[in-house]
Amino acid sequence: MVSNEQRRRRLAREKFERQEQRREAARRKVRRRNVVIASALAVALAAGAAVAAAGALGGDDSTDARNTPQSTTPSPKPEPSMAVDRKAKYTMAVKTDQGDITVSMDAAKTPHTVNSFKHLADQGYFDRTTCHRLTTKNIHVLQCGDPEGTGMGNPGYTLPDENLGGLGKAGEDGKVTFPAGTVAMANTSRPDSGGSQFFLVYKDSRLTPTFTPFGTMDAAGLEAVRKVGAAGVKGGGGDGAPKKAVAVQKVSVQKD
Repeated sequence: MVSNEQRRRRLAREKFERQEQRREAARRKVRRRNVVIASALAVALAAGAAVAAAGALGGDDSTDARNTPQSTTPSPKPEPSMAVDRKAKYTMAVKTDQGDITVSMDAAKTPHTVNSFKHLADQGYFDRTTCHRLTTKNIHVLQCGDPEGTGMGNPGYTLPDENLGGLGKAGEDGKVTFPAGTVAMANTSRPDSGGSQFFLVYKDSRLTPTFTPFGTMDAAGLEAVRKVGAAGVKGGGGDGAPKKAVAVQKVSVQKD
């Protein structure tokens, strides 16, 4: 016959075992969570390293090569079929939460670039994106056009370089002046490697003539970008995410 003391001890032992099982289950849960966090951190660090590597690529001989506008090389697929009038002028309207930017484009000078922007804008490719990069040292540009917001996004095809002599002949430093208001294609420093990323020049900047200049901002748009530039880079420095975040709400392209 089981005494009350034996019964009490048995119940206490069973309670202790149940508590240990719960503790072990909790420990396993924490270990699994830590593994997930560690894996996510590793992925984030790898992505950050890739972005840094993309930013460091370039054909700029300045003291800070990261100031060269860059994008990444997409997986090869054909660019959109030509659907714009090569003899016409087009207007690209970029609506942002920091002000609207109107860009005048000449398809006679940059038909492939204008055609691509028309194609992507019609698909809503640029809508609800951000301008992910601001440079305030050596050159002064705001870079946009990446749906991922990381500097790694692209439309899956590349564009040929166009109008590279449109800003004049390079000087002894191998560069030309990109006047304030110029809109040009970012690339990977390799020929014909433009995708969807573009940069808005808010102050005269010296760059190698290897970036397709395809448009000019209106006065109101230039002023809006200048205010973003004046606010500086998040965390300080001369190259990084703008402190005054820029959300691109909608982009449209229309024939004039």
